[in-house]
Amino acid sequence: MRNTTNDRSYNLFLNFFRSEASSGIILLICSVAAMILVNSGFAPIYNEILHKHITIGYDEISISMPISHWINDGLMAVFFFVVGMEIKKEVLVGELKSIRTTILPIAAAIFGMIVPAGIYALSNYNQPMINGFGIPMATDIAFALGIISLVGQKAPKGIVVFLTALAIVDDLGAIIVIAIFYSTEISWIYLSVSLTIFILLLIANRLKVKSTFVFVILGIVLWFTMLKSGIHATFAGVLLGMTIPGSKDLEKFKKSMLYKLESTISPWSSYFIMPIFALANAGVVINASSLSTIMVKPVSIGIILGLVLGKQLGIYLISILLVKFKIAKLPFGVNKRHLYGASVLGGIGFTMSIFVSSLSFVDEAVLATAKMSIIIASLLSAILGLIIFKFSNIEDDNTAQLNTN
Repeated sequence: MRNTTNDRSYNLFLNFFRSEASSGIILLICSVAAMILVNSGFAPIYNEILHKHITIGYDEISISMPISHWINDGLMAVFFFVVGMEIKKEVLVGELKSIRTTILPIAAAIFGMIVPAGIYALSNYNQPMINGFGIPMATDIAFALGIISLVGQKAPKGIVVFLTALAIVDDLGAIIVIAIFYSTEISWIYLSVSLTIFILLLIANRLKVKSTFVFVILGIVLWFTMLKSGIHATFAGVLLGMTIPGSKDLEKFKKSMLYKLESTISPWSSYFIMPIFALANAGVVINASSLSTIMVKPVSIGIILGLVLGKQLGIYLISILLVKFKIAKLPFGVNKRHLYGASVLGGIGFTMSIFVSSLSFVDEAVLATAKMSIIIASLLSAILGLIIFKFSNIEDDNTAQLNTN
Protein backbone atom coordinates (compact mmCIF):
# COMPACT_ATOMS: atom_id res chain seq x y z
CA MET A 1 0.00 0.00 0.00
CA ARG A 2 1.31 3.44 -0.93
CA ASN A 3 2.02 5.90 1.83
CA THR A 4 -0.43 8.72 1.02
CA THR A 5 1.20 11.07 3.56
CA ASN A 6 4.56 10.72 1.83
CA ASP A 7 2.90 11.18 -1.57
CA ARG A 8 1.28 14.41 -0.44
CA SER A 9 4.55 15.65 1.08
CA TYR A 10 6.29 14.90 -2.19
CA ASN A 11 3.60 16.79 -4.13
CA LEU A 12 4.30 19.85 -1.98
CA PHE A 13 7.99 19.47 -2.75
CA LEU A 14 7.29 18.93 -6.47
CA ASN A 15 5.35 22.19 -6.70
CA PHE A 16 8.23 23.99 -4.98
CA PHE A 17 10.78 22.39 -7.32
CA ARG A 18 8.85 23.35 -10.45
CA SER A 19 8.51 26.93 -9.24
CA GLU A 20 12.21 27.33 -8.40
CA ALA A 21 13.41 25.54 -11.54
CA SER A 22 11.33 27.66 -13.92
CA SER A 23 12.16 30.91 -12.12
CA GLY A 24 15.84 30.18 -12.82
CA ILE A 25 15.18 30.82 -16.52
CA ILE A 26 13.70 34.26 -15.76
CA LEU A 27 16.63 34.99 -13.46
CA LEU A 28 19.05 34.17 -16.27
CA ILE A 29 17.20 36.45 -18.71
CA CYS A 30 17.21 39.37 -16.24
CA SER A 31 20.89 38.82 -15.43
CA VAL A 32 21.84 38.88 -19.12
CA ALA A 33 19.66 41.98 -19.59
CA ALA A 34 21.47 43.72 -16.73
CA MET A 35 24.87 42.99 -18.29
CA ILE A 36 23.69 44.21 -21.68
CA LEU A 37 22.38 47.46 -20.17
CA VAL A 38 25.60 48.16 -18.23
CA ASN A 39 27.73 47.55 -21.32
CA SER A 40 25.59 49.69 -23.64
CA GLY A 41 24.65 53.31 -24.11
CA PHE A 42 21.85 52.84 -21.57
CA ALA A 43 24.35 52.46 -18.70
CA PRO A 44 23.99 56.08 -17.43
CA ILE A 45 20.18 55.77 -17.28
CA TYR A 46 20.45 52.34 -15.62
CA ASN A 47 22.82 53.67 -12.92
CA GLU A 48 20.81 56.87 -12.42
CA ILE A 49 17.64 54.87 -11.72
CA LEU A 50 19.38 52.57 -9.23
CA HIS A 51 20.92 55.53 -7.35
CA LYS A 52 17.74 57.61 -7.20
CA HIS A 53 16.70 58.16 -3.56
CA ILE A 54 13.22 57.37 -2.30
CA THR A 55 12.04 58.48 1.15
CA ILE A 56 9.22 56.80 3.07
CA GLY A 57 7.95 58.01 6.43
CA TYR A 58 8.41 61.25 8.34
CA ASP A 59 11.22 62.73 10.41
CA GLU A 60 12.65 60.20 12.93
CA ILE A 61 10.59 57.31 11.61
CA SER A 62 11.49 57.88 7.97
CA ILE A 63 13.78 55.86 5.75
CA SER A 64 15.60 57.35 2.77
CA MET A 65 17.57 55.01 0.53
CA PRO A 66 18.50 54.68 -3.15
CA ILE A 67 16.37 52.29 -5.20
CA SER A 68 19.19 49.72 -5.20
CA HIS A 69 19.06 49.62 -1.38
CA TRP A 70 15.27 49.38 -1.34
CA ILE A 71 15.68 46.30 -3.53
CA ASN A 72 18.50 44.76 -1.47
CA ASP A 73 17.13 45.66 1.98
CA GLY A 74 13.40 45.81 1.27
CA LEU A 75 12.39 43.38 -1.47
CA MET A 76 15.06 40.90 -0.39
CA ALA A 77 13.54 40.90 3.11
CA VAL A 78 10.38 39.52 1.48
CA PHE A 79 12.51 36.91 -0.31
CA PHE A 80 14.07 35.87 3.00
CA PHE A 81 10.59 35.85 4.57
CA VAL A 82 9.69 33.19 2.01
CA VAL A 83 12.95 31.36 2.77
CA GLY A 84 12.06 31.38 6.47
CA MET A 85 8.63 29.91 5.73
CA GLU A 86 10.14 27.29 3.40
CA ILE A 87 12.63 26.21 6.06
CA LYS A 88 9.83 25.89 8.63
CA LYS A 89 7.68 23.97 6.13
CA GLU A 90 10.49 21.50 5.47
CA VAL A 91 11.01 21.02 9.22
CA LEU A 92 7.30 20.45 9.88
CA VAL A 93 6.19 18.28 6.96
CA GLY A 94 9.04 18.13 4.47
CA GLU A 95 12.52 16.78 3.93
CA LEU A 96 13.94 18.16 7.20
CA LYS A 97 11.36 16.70 9.59
CA SER A 98 13.53 13.70 10.54
CA ILE A 99 17.18 14.09 11.54
CA ARG A 100 17.95 10.53 10.37
CA THR A 101 16.88 11.31 6.81
CA THR A 102 18.32 14.81 6.74
CA ILE A 103 21.72 14.31 8.30
CA LEU A 104 23.26 13.87 4.83
CA PRO A 105 22.08 17.16 3.24
CA ILE A 106 22.59 19.05 6.52
CA ALA A 107 26.19 17.88 6.88
CA ALA A 108 26.80 18.41 3.15
CA ALA A 109 25.50 21.98 3.40
CA ILE A 110 27.64 22.78 6.45
CA PHE A 111 30.87 21.45 4.94
CA GLY A 112 29.84 22.96 1.61
CA MET A 113 30.02 26.34 3.35
CA ILE A 114 33.09 25.79 5.52
CA VAL A 115 35.45 24.57 2.77
CA PRO A 116 34.73 27.41 0.26
CA ALA A 117 35.00 30.00 3.04
CA GLY A 118 38.36 28.50 4.05
CA ILE A 119 39.65 28.56 0.47
CA TYR A 120 38.62 32.20 0.09
CA ALA A 121 40.20 33.13 3.43
CA LEU A 122 43.48 31.47 2.46
CA SER A 123 43.47 33.21 -0.93
CA ASN A 124 42.90 36.60 0.72
CA TYR A 125 44.98 36.13 3.86
CA ASN A 126 46.19 39.50 5.23
CA GLN A 127 44.20 41.25 2.47
CA PRO A 128 41.53 43.92 3.15
CA MET A 129 39.06 41.90 1.04
CA ILE A 130 39.09 38.91 3.41
CA ASN A 131 35.66 39.91 4.71
CA GLY A 132 34.25 38.52 1.45
CA PHE A 133 34.66 34.97 2.79
CA GLY A 134 30.86 34.57 2.84
CA ILE A 135 30.55 35.00 -0.94
CA PRO A 136 31.44 31.44 -2.06
CA MET A 137 29.44 29.87 0.78
CA ALA A 138 26.06 30.37 -0.90
CA THR A 139 24.14 28.20 -3.37
CA ASP A 140 21.50 29.67 -5.68
CA ILE A 141 18.61 27.22 -5.30
CA ALA A 142 16.68 28.52 -8.33
CA PHE A 143 19.60 28.19 -10.75
CA ALA A 144 20.78 24.86 -9.31
CA LEU A 145 17.31 23.32 -9.64
CA GLY A 146 16.88 24.94 -13.04
CA ILE A 147 20.02 23.20 -14.32
CA ILE A 148 19.13 19.84 -12.81
CA SER A 149 15.66 20.03 -14.40
CA LEU A 150 17.33 20.15 -17.83
CA VAL A 151 18.71 16.62 -17.52
CA GLY A 152 15.29 15.00 -17.01
CA GLN A 153 15.41 11.35 -15.89
CA LYS A 154 19.21 11.42 -15.68
CA ALA A 155 18.64 13.10 -12.29
CA PRO A 156 16.65 10.73 -10.05
CA LYS A 157 14.09 12.16 -7.63
CA GLY A 158 16.34 11.36 -4.69
CA ILE A 159 19.17 13.62 -5.85
CA VAL A 160 16.75 16.47 -6.59
CA VAL A 161 15.39 16.21 -3.04
CA PHE A 162 18.96 16.05 -1.68
CA LEU A 163 20.02 19.17 -3.60
CA THR A 164 16.89 21.05 -2.53
CA ALA A 165 17.32 20.20 1.15
CA LEU A 166 21.01 21.08 0.93
CA ALA A 167 20.23 24.47 -0.66
CA ILE A 168 17.61 25.26 2.01
CA VAL A 169 20.06 24.52 4.83
CA ASP A 170 22.66 26.49 2.85
CA ASP A 171 20.26 29.47 2.80
CA LEU A 172 19.87 29.23 6.57
CA GLY A 173 23.65 29.19 6.96
CA ALA A 174 23.99 32.24 4.69
CA ILE A 175 21.37 34.08 6.76
CA ILE A 176 23.28 33.37 9.99
CA VAL A 177 26.56 34.51 8.41
CA ILE A 178 24.92 37.72 7.14
CA ALA A 179 23.42 38.48 10.57
CA ILE A 180 26.70 37.90 12.44
CA PHE A 181 29.42 39.13 10.07
CA TYR A 182 27.76 41.62 7.71
CA SER A 183 25.98 43.91 10.14
CA THR A 184 27.03 47.50 10.73
CA GLU A 185 27.42 49.36 14.04
CA ILE A 186 24.75 48.08 16.41
CA SER A 187 22.05 50.34 17.92
CA TRP A 188 21.13 48.49 21.11
CA ILE A 189 17.92 50.48 21.55
CA TYR A 190 16.52 49.44 18.18
CA LEU A 191 17.86 45.91 18.65
CA SER A 192 15.98 45.69 21.98
CA VAL A 193 12.78 46.83 20.25
CA SER A 194 13.39 44.20 17.52
CA LEU A 195 13.75 41.50 20.18
CA THR A 196 10.51 42.66 21.82
CA ILE A 197 8.65 42.49 18.49
CA PHE A 198 10.05 39.01 17.84
CA ILE A 199 8.84 37.84 21.28
CA LEU A 200 5.38 39.25 20.47
CA LEU A 201 5.41 37.25 17.22
CA LEU A 202 6.32 34.08 19.13
CA ILE A 203 3.49 34.75 21.59
CA ALA A 204 1.06 35.29 18.70
CA ASN A 205 2.22 31.97 17.25
CA ARG A 206 1.82 30.23 20.61
CA LEU A 207 -1.68 31.66 21.09
CA LYS A 208 -2.56 30.47 17.55
CA VAL A 209 -3.55 33.96 16.43
CA LYS A 210 -5.37 33.52 13.11
CA SER A 211 -5.12 37.12 11.87
CA THR A 212 -2.53 37.44 9.09
CA PHE A 213 -2.77 41.22 9.58
CA VAL A 214 -1.23 40.95 13.08
CA PHE A 215 1.82 39.07 11.78
CA VAL A 216 2.25 41.36 8.75
CA ILE A 217 2.12 44.58 10.83
CA LEU A 218 4.48 43.21 13.46
CA GLY A 219 6.74 41.97 10.64
CA ILE A 220 6.93 45.44 9.05
CA VAL A 221 7.80 46.99 12.42
CA LEU A 222 10.41 44.26 12.97
CA TRP A 223 11.94 45.03 9.55
CA PHE A 224 12.10 48.77 10.34
CA THR A 225 13.69 48.33 13.77
CA MET A 226 16.09 45.69 12.46
CA LEU A 227 17.18 48.06 9.68
CA LYS A 228 17.75 50.85 12.21
CA SER A 229 19.55 48.49 14.61
CA GLY A 230 22.44 47.78 12.23
CA ILE A 231 21.56 44.09 11.83
CA HIS A 232 20.86 43.47 8.15
CA ALA A 233 17.14 44.00 7.55
CA THR A 234 16.71 40.75 5.60
CA PHE A 235 17.18 38.87 8.88
CA ALA A 236 13.79 40.24 9.95
CA GLY A 237 12.20 38.39 7.04
CA VAL A 238 13.59 35.06 8.20
CA LEU A 239 12.52 35.61 11.82
CA LEU A 240 9.01 36.52 10.68
CA GLY A 241 8.83 33.43 8.45
CA MET A 242 9.82 31.19 11.35
CA THR A 243 6.97 32.52 13.52
CA ILE A 244 4.11 32.01 11.05
CA PRO A 245 1.78 29.29 12.46
CA GLY A 246 1.92 25.87 10.82
CA SER A 247 1.32 22.23 11.78
CA LYS A 248 3.18 18.91 11.77
CA ASP A 249 0.00 17.20 10.58
CA LEU A 250 -0.04 17.40 6.78
CA GLU A 251 -3.81 17.85 6.48
CA LYS A 252 -3.85 20.61 9.10
CA PHE A 253 -0.73 22.14 7.55
CA LYS A 254 -2.51 22.60 4.20
CA LYS A 255 -5.10 24.72 6.02
CA SER A 256 -2.56 26.70 8.05
CA MET A 257 -1.48 30.32 7.70
CA LEU A 258 2.05 29.15 6.83
CA TYR A 259 0.85 27.12 3.85
CA LYS A 260 -1.46 29.87 2.58
CA LEU A 261 1.10 32.67 2.93
CA GLU A 262 3.96 30.63 1.46
CA SER A 263 1.79 29.54 -1.48
CA THR A 264 0.70 33.13 -2.12
CA ILE A 265 4.01 34.97 -1.72
CA SER A 266 6.44 32.36 -3.09
CA PRO A 267 5.52 32.96 -6.77
CA TRP A 268 6.00 36.72 -6.26
CA SER A 269 9.40 36.01 -4.72
CA SER A 270 10.46 33.65 -7.52
CA TYR A 271 9.05 35.51 -10.51
CA PHE A 272 9.20 39.15 -9.43
CA ILE A 273 11.53 39.89 -6.51
CA MET A 274 14.49 37.73 -7.55
CA PRO A 275 14.39 38.83 -11.22
CA ILE A 276 14.35 42.49 -10.09
CA PHE A 277 17.27 41.77 -7.77
CA ALA A 278 19.18 40.18 -10.66
CA LEU A 279 18.35 43.10 -12.94
CA ALA A 280 19.63 45.56 -10.33
CA ASN A 281 22.73 43.66 -9.21
CA ALA A 282 24.03 41.46 -12.04
CA GLY A 283 25.16 44.36 -14.21
CA VAL A 284 28.94 44.08 -14.64
CA VAL A 285 31.12 45.97 -17.10
CA ILE A 286 32.82 43.40 -19.33
CA ASN A 287 35.97 44.23 -21.26
CA ALA A 288 39.20 42.54 -22.31
CA SER A 289 41.17 44.18 -19.51
CA SER A 290 38.87 43.02 -16.71
CA LEU A 291 38.75 39.46 -18.06
CA SER A 292 42.52 39.19 -18.57
CA THR A 293 43.38 40.25 -15.03
CA ILE A 294 40.57 38.55 -13.15
CA MET A 295 42.47 35.38 -12.25
CA VAL A 296 45.41 37.24 -10.72
CA LYS A 297 43.31 39.07 -8.15
CA PRO A 298 42.94 37.44 -4.71
CA VAL A 299 39.20 38.19 -4.62
CA SER A 300 38.65 36.42 -7.94
CA ILE A 301 40.84 33.47 -7.02
CA GLY A 302 39.03 33.03 -3.69
CA ILE A 303 35.55 33.23 -5.20
CA ILE A 304 36.17 31.04 -8.25
CA LEU A 305 38.14 28.37 -6.42
CA GLY A 306 35.74 28.53 -3.50
CA LEU A 307 32.61 28.00 -5.60
CA VAL A 308 33.96 25.66 -8.29
CA LEU A 309 36.35 23.58 -6.17
CA GLY A 310 35.45 24.23 -2.53
CA LYS A 311 31.74 23.54 -2.87
CA GLN A 312 32.16 20.18 -4.57
CA LEU A 313 34.91 19.08 -2.18
CA GLY A 314 32.96 20.01 0.93
CA ILE A 315 29.65 18.51 -0.20
CA TYR A 316 30.96 15.36 -1.88
CA LEU A 317 33.66 14.29 0.56
CA ILE A 318 31.57 14.61 3.73
CA SER A 319 28.69 12.79 2.01
CA ILE A 320 30.96 9.91 0.94
CA LEU A 321 32.41 9.63 4.46
CA LEU A 322 28.98 9.63 6.14
CA VAL A 323 27.74 6.92 3.80
CA LYS A 324 30.94 4.86 4.04
CA PHE A 325 30.75 4.78 7.85
CA LYS A 326 26.99 4.05 7.69
CA ILE A 327 26.08 7.25 9.52
CA ALA A 328 23.80 8.22 6.63
CA LYS A 329 22.32 6.66 3.49
CA LEU A 330 22.07 7.93 -0.04
CA PRO A 331 18.51 8.37 -1.33
CA PHE A 332 17.09 5.51 -3.39
CA GLY A 333 18.35 5.41 -6.97
CA VAL A 334 21.25 7.79 -6.27
CA ASN A 335 24.83 6.76 -7.07
CA LYS A 336 28.23 8.38 -6.67
CA ARG A 337 28.04 10.16 -10.01
CA HIS A 338 24.68 11.73 -9.15
CA LEU A 339 26.09 12.82 -5.80
CA TYR A 340 29.15 14.34 -7.44
CA GLY A 341 27.01 16.12 -10.02
CA ALA A 342 24.85 17.65 -7.29
CA SER A 343 27.99 18.67 -5.39
CA VAL A 344 29.26 20.51 -8.45
CA LEU A 345 25.89 22.25 -8.95
CA GLY A 346 26.24 23.49 -5.37
CA GLY A 347 28.89 25.84 -6.77
CA ILE A 348 26.22 27.91 -8.53
CA GLY A 349 26.27 30.85 -6.16
CA PHE A 350 24.94 33.58 -8.42
CA THR A 351 22.16 35.71 -6.83
CA MET A 352 22.92 34.70 -3.22
CA SER A 353 26.65 35.20 -3.73
CA ILE A 354 26.06 38.54 -5.47
CA PHE A 355 23.88 39.58 -2.54
CA VAL A 356 26.63 38.76 -0.03
CA SER A 357 29.25 40.52 -2.21
CA SER A 358 27.14 43.70 -2.09
CA LEU A 359 27.35 43.51 1.71
CA SER A 360 31.09 42.75 1.69
CA PHE A 361 32.56 45.49 -0.51
CA VAL A 362 32.01 49.24 -0.75
CA ASP A 363 34.63 49.82 -3.45
CA GLU A 364 32.86 49.65 -6.83
CA ALA A 365 35.91 48.18 -8.61
CA VAL A 366 36.28 45.35 -6.08
CA LEU A 367 32.51 44.72 -6.17
CA ALA A 368 32.56 44.52 -9.97
CA THR A 369 35.45 42.04 -9.83
CA ALA A 370 33.57 39.94 -7.28
CA LYS A 371 30.40 39.89 -9.40
CA MET A 372 32.33 38.89 -12.54
CA SER A 373 34.04 36.10 -10.59
CA ILE A 374 30.69 34.85 -9.28
CA ILE A 375 29.23 34.78 -12.79
CA ILE A 376 32.23 32.88 -14.17
CA ALA A 377 32.28 30.38 -11.29
CA SER A 378 28.52 29.81 -11.48
CA LEU A 379 28.67 29.21 -15.23
CA LEU A 380 31.56 26.76 -14.83
CA SER A 381 29.71 24.87 -12.07
CA ALA A 382 26.49 24.78 -14.11
CA ILE A 383 28.21 23.50 -17.27
CA LEU A 384 30.29 20.89 -15.43
CA GLY A 385 27.30 19.68 -13.41
CA LEU A 386 25.19 19.44 -16.55
CA ILE A 387 27.88 17.38 -18.30
CA ILE A 388 28.21 14.99 -15.33
CA PHE A 389 24.47 14.29 -15.28
CA LYS A 390 24.20 14.00 -19.06
CA PHE A 391 26.83 11.25 -19.06
CA SER A 392 25.32 9.32 -16.16
CA ASN A 393 23.65 6.02 -17.05
CA ILE A 394 20.14 5.37 -15.76
CA GLU A 395 20.64 1.62 -15.84
CA ASP A 396 23.55 1.95 -13.41
CA ASP A 397 21.49 3.80 -10.81
CA ASN A 398 20.65 0.75 -8.73
CA THR A 399 23.97 -1.05 -9.16
CA ALA A 400 26.26 1.79 -8.22
CA GLN A 401 24.68 2.46 -4.83
CA LEU A 402 27.12 3.19 -2.05
CA ASN A 403 24.63 2.17 0.58
CA THR A 404 23.40 -1.14 -0.81
CA ASN A 405 22.81 -3.58 2.03
